[in-house]
Amino acid sequence: MLWTSAWCTFTGLGALYYAPRVQLPDCSHQSLAQQFGRGEAPVEGWLSFLSEFCYATDLLLTVNDHNDLADWQLDKSPGVNSTGHLIFETVSSLLQHWPNTRMCNGHNIVPGTIPPGTLLYHGTWSPNLPPGPGWTATDPEHSILFCRKLVKEDACWHLTLMSMRTLKVVYFDGSSAAKAPFATMDTQDIIAWGVVQPGWSLEERNRIEDLCKWGRQYSVDGFVRMEMDFEIMLCNFTSGVRLVSSLNLAGSVILMPNTLSPRSSRMFEAMYAGSWHNHYPGETRIQLDLSGLVSFYDTELVPSLVSARSGQERWDHRLLNISREDVARVRARLGEVLTRPTGQSSGIDWRAMIRVVVDRYSERLEFARYLLNSVDTNDWNSVTDYAIKTQVQLRNMLVPYILVNTTPPSINLKTKETGSGTLNWARPTYKLCATTHTEVLDDVTSSERVLLSAVRETTREICRVLTKMWGSGVLAGVDQFMGTVSELDVEVVQNLIKMWSKDIDDLMAWLDWSVWVKCRPACGPEEICYLTTWPVGFPMPPLPHLPHKAGYVLPLPSQLTQCKISVPVGPPRIELADDWERPQPRCTRRTDPYDKSFGDHP
Repeated sequence: MLWTSAWCTFTGLGALYYAPRVQLPDCSHQSLAQQFGRGEAPVEGWLSFLSEFCYATDLLLTVNDHNDLADWQLDKSPGVNSTGHLIFETVSSLLQHWPNTRMCNGHNIVPGTIPPGTLLYHGTWSPNLPPGPGWTATDPEHSILFCRKLVKEDACWHLTLMSMRTLKVVYFDGSSAAKAPFATMDTQDIIAWGVVQPGWSLEERNRIEDLCKWGRQYSVDGFVRMEMDFEIMLCNFTSGVRLVSSLNLAGSVILMPNTLSPRSSRMFEAMYAGSWHNHYPGETRIQLDLSGLVSFYDTELVPSLVSARSGQERWDHRLLNISREDVARVRARLGEVLTRPTGQSSGIDWRAMIRVVVDRYSERLEFARYLLNSVDTNDWNSVTDYAIKTQVQLRNMLVPYILVNTTPPSINLKTKETGSGTLNWARPTYKLCATTHTEVLDDVTSSERVLLSAVRETTREICRVLTKMWGSGVLAGVDQFMGTVSELDVEVVQNLIKMWSKDIDDLMAWLDWSVWVKCRPACGPEEICYLTTWPVGFPMPPLPHLPHKAGYVLPLPSQLTQCKISVPVGPPRIELADDWERPQPRCTRRTDPYDKSFGDHP
């Protein structure tokens, strides 16, 4: 029995570890019987074990020999004009308030549906349904901002509607309802007018009418946008929806002449309602079809924007320099996805796949960066302790992809060359990590191919950096499972920490995931974590000239069903936020006194 155990340990596990170096037995059952005898029960057990061993070893050889590793260089980073990571992050952020507030300039158009039984809300000054297109909110806190009383009249009306069938909608990501002085409405302009109109942010009446006119050929019921919360630009209040109630509300905001400033509490509550949809899964009442995604980051569909984005930060990306040919392609692609028969896609849940990648790496990368930032570089014990802890985290992320025959050479980084060739042994791990989620996927739509490329590009870079960091840690001797040096070298480990810190900072900056944007330290119980959100703290476009009459109140977009002029939603007498162009997280009060940027209140 003792001999059997020893033989199993050294022949079985040892052969698996050194599979590429040993001559394998003939794995046919007949040959094994000839080599090890036949007829006795213990021998039959050995035959079963060896058959499994041969199967496992054949698998290892297949994995190692399948496809060349020439394209899996650990020192080859993505090109400067690559956009796969941007598509990945923006798709990961769809219908989530936080990331689309942080990055206001949307780049995606996605078809979707609103299921029957969904409530929509409309604030107005009339108990009647709008006779044409109008604006509805997904939360009443938002629509109540538009529930207005005229001076000397009691006419604050709040309408609740319910979808009676599946509504066909088109979603514009980013802060696409914000009447900001830059880029937030570029994608809508392309669809409504075929060209970006930078000075038309207040042309909301014309915008909704022209979008609905365009959408009629595709049976589109409405368009989904976001400002302080999500809204539906509904093309017809008598098609597909039914009036549930028309209520004359008490205690609503009173709008006095010569001012657009609402009560801070009502504005804050609208912002707070939007925060319910801050993070995944976001606004769940709208169901998107990602197999019909149209992205302006798709460099094959929209090549003219590649040079326009060159050298710009992501905050500044917009569509101003798009070519006429690219506009035509975008509109044609969107028309195709809106008219194709139901079910013509791969059926892949792209949102879930992308979320799996984010869940797998986001917290671990953040924790690894925390460990590296915690190192006291003047304390050798701290350096070695955190180097080993970080190596454990790197290995944890790569465990499913480290093969039993992954064997590093014995190299001391202080005395040997440290070029990319020193990590060639880790390239199979890199490839397995990068391709696991997408290796066998192929039969997809044009839009899905964009998503597939985005996932591949993103996971490839994550796995490249992680494998490079882990492999370097192995060679430096800080890996508990693959020691390559007998004694740690101070200079080697200190240089390793510096290299790791740069690698993980660069990777996280490249990914730029909004899940890492949070208030530090966390907010107290009377506060919420907040990003500057239009219209609060934003500069407003100039108001159109209107005749002043006693008792006249400037209407808001949702109330302009019979007017031909648009006016802004936001209050003009607010303090401009320092970070309105690049919102940064901060804690703000949930009770009075509110942040002064929310405007004056009685």
